[in-house]
Amino acid sequence: MKFSKKETIKISVIYALILVFANILGILISSTIEKPGGSSESMSEWLRFMNDYRMITDPIQFLTFIIPTIFCFWYTKSVKISDERLERRLINLPIAYSTIGVLGWLVYFAEEVILLLVVNHLDYQIQAKHILSSSIFYITSEATVTFTLAYFLMDLLHKKWFFPSFYPNGEFIGIKGLKHPSVKFLCRINYVSVTLFPLALLLESLYSISMKNNIQIGKQYIFVFFLVFLIGLVISTTFYKNFEKPLAMLKARIEKIKQGDFSSRVCILGNDDFGELGAIFNDMTSSIDSQTKKIQEIQNSVIEGMAVMVESRDNSTGGHIKRTSDCVRIFVNSLKNTEPYKKYSDSFYQSVVRAAPMHDLGKIAVDDAVLRKPGKFTDEEYEKMKAHSKEGARIVEEVIKPVENEEFKKIAINIAHFHHEKWNGQGYPEKLSGNQIPFEARIMALADVFDALVSKRCYKDSFSYDKAFQIIEESLGSHFDPELGKIFIQCRPQLEELYNTYQAE
Repeated sequence: MKFSKKETIKISVIYALILVFANILGILISSTIEKPGGSSESMSEWLRFMNDYRMITDPIQFLTFIIPTIFCFWYTKSVKISDERLERRLINLPIAYSTIGVLGWLVYFAEEVILLLVVNHLDYQIQAKHILSSSIFYITSEATVTFTLAYFLMDLLHKKWFFPSFYPNGEFIGIKGLKHPSVKFLCRINYVSVTLFPLALLLESLYSISMKNNIQIGKQYIFVFFLVFLIGLVISTTFYKNFEKPLAMLKARIEKIKQGDFSSRVCILGNDDFGELGAIFNDMTSSIDSQTKKIQEIQNSVIEGMAVMVESRDNSTGGHIKRTSDCVRIFVNSLKNTEPYKKYSDSFYQSVVRAAPMHDLGKIAVDDAVLRKPGKFTDEEYEKMKAHSKEGARIVEEVIKPVENEEFKKIAINIAHFHHEKWNGQGYPEKLSGNQIPFEARIMALADVFDALVSKRCYKDSFSYDKAFQIIEESLGSHFDPELGKIFIQCRPQLEELYNTYQAE
């Protein structure tokens, strides 16, 4: 979204006027009560000084309004209309202008300190501590009103006018650098504006009345104020947590959905709107999860069907697809519970298992004369057979193009393309080595070779489990990832049980 110069000026002026209004209202509210030290001799002398030198003091105090206004316009004027930072700053206006408004009262305090330094050299009986104590109360109340009221009004205007006018589809959320006020922040704004400040104002009025009537309730006033303040703080903290927790849960759940995980649920215990939202959200994700699983089952059936068709042309590898897929499943279940492989997500491992049947799809492009040859290959025939991995990656990419899960696509293509690469770089088709070989392809390589070793082929008998695992162990660091291979060898009991089942069938 690109804002024009006219739009930028319009927005800046409207929000600056809101800030001025909040400042003026704060002045009117706090001027209705007597500040601490308001009736003291020092305060009387201070007011006399301010009146005697109005030509100086009034312009200085006027700067309290001018400086924040200048900063407000500088905030949007300091970047070019074509600069993407302008868009970000206009969206952040409520929090930015409210903060600038507080800055104005800090400037006021600094001005007052300077005037107190000047008045020390004149003929006035003023004790600075009396004036500063009064100013601190005044500035704190002013800053409170300015920030909370200005933010409330600007945020309301943003939601009712700014966003619907310039971002009707809510597409601003993804812009980098935005300030996202938390529920905790909003609840504290609410607590300060509608509870703490009115309470302080009320108690200060009572305190002023008591002082005029010589009623000594100073200590009681302070005690009551802080007691109510602490109780309110506990209540508001508990209140925002009731919102913060379910929002955090929903946000985390949505992040999982973005990654393709529709299985987990949100547990929001409450009969409020959040509880109802959580229930509706769970129903929605359950429905999506059910439909997604049906689609995946159809996709898996089609993929496995294609793999079996390809395998039926190869008279030397009957049942290879099913066995290697089951082998990968056992291996993956072990990796999930082993450091450092726990870092991979469940969806990643599920994708590896789903993609395993596709690892040899490239053989569909190999001539029958080569693929169905009963004996060992010549060098020329072997080169033709080696082409099946690169061709497989191309075919897999075409077959699963409609699939929305990008993680699964990448894994399936990598398995088909690189499952014949070797750790020492002597494999094919790209001669990758070490960690250059995708992790999923290194998993597939171990399952693929193990099945070839313990299965009977037209050119060899099946090896014993001892012989097969011995060959794999001797190949760690040359053919296979050495650390990954150790985990595979630890799966021997489960793998033997699996292959014994096949033999029994």
